Order: sequence, then structure tokens, then C-alpha cells
Amino acid sequence: MISLRSPSSSILALCLLLFGTFFRVIRADLAPETLPNFSPLMAAALCGALYLPGWIGLIVPLSALLVSDAMLNLHLGEPLLSSQLLWTLPCYLMAVGLGWNLRGKVHGLLPVVGSTLAASVVFYLVTNTGSWLGLAGYPQTFSGWAQAMTSGLPGFPPTWTFFRNSLLGDLLFAACFVLLERSVPSQRMAVRVVA
Repeated sequence: MISLRSPSSSILALCLLLFGTFFRVIRADLAPETLPNFSPLMAAALCGALYLPGWIGLIVPLSALLVSDAMLNLHLGEPLLSSQLLWTLPCYLMAVGLGWNLRGKVHGLLPVVGSTLAASVVFYLVTNTGSWLGLAGYPQTFSGWAQAMTSGLPGFPPTWTFFRNSLLGDLLFAACFVLLERSVPSQRMAVRVVA
């Protein structure tokens, strides 16, 4: 016997994942200067892996994130796939792994929000380190790395504001995801597996 979430719970999880993932593409059109980088990417990856059944919880979050990256790059006039994926994709995979790890465990608000916080911090450190290594505007010194983590490049908002905004989006979305998931009746279906 295998215990599965109810179909309504999986549909809610899928809708929230898709909304959260494509929110940043929509926001880029509607309010590009307002809260730059405010998007729930890490929360969408983590919560999708946690709440969607089976391998769907791995495939759908990663596919949605890759498609939204390509759509955003296309919208910004950049190549569909960029070298930044070398830094972002492992972070997405880590968030999916954290969500996958929470499956079958008591996953109240605190573990989900805590895991989302950890994924967001790692994403910030890894992607800004990648920018420091890959962009000629940063000196390849400790002070250059510190600049990549705080003030960023001249002409752009400070990188800590991008971190603050993405963290707010991730934590807010993760909390909403858990609260909405808990509001759906937790009917579980038992399925007999015949070998």
C-alpha cells in the first residue's frame, strides 16, 4: 500500500508552484523597478518538491524554473541559456533536494521556512560568487568578492537589496504555500500496488 496526497492537494501545489515560478516574469513587465529580484524561486523549487507527488516533485519545479529563466532572458534580450545557469541550477537542485528531504516528515511552517531561508542564503552566496568570478567589473581579490556581496557594480542597485527582496519573496511564498496546503482537507488515498 502507498499513501498518496489527495488530487486537490496536488493540484493546489502545482498551481502555486507555477504561479510562484512565473511571477518574476510577469513582474518584469508590470513593475521592473519595484522590488528588483522579488520572486519566490527557491520557495517554489523547495515546496514543489515537497508537495508534488513522486518524480513530478522533481521534474516539474526544475522544468518550470528553467522555462521561466529562458522566458526572462528572452524578455530582457539575452540568450535563452546563459552561463549564469552554471551557478543557479545547482542552487535550484539543492532547494529541490531540501524539499524532497522533508517529504514524509512533519513539515510544519518552521522546517519549510527554515529550509527556504537556507536555500536563499546559499543561492545568494553562490550566484554572487559566480558573478565575481565571471564579470570583469569585479577585481579578483577579497575586496572584489566583498563588493559582489554588498554594493555590486556601479550603475546597478546594491546586491544586498537583491538578496533582501528575493529572501522576502521566498519566505512569504513558502509561508503561504504551507498555510494554503494545510487549508486543503488532508485526505489521503491508499493505493494497492500489485507486483
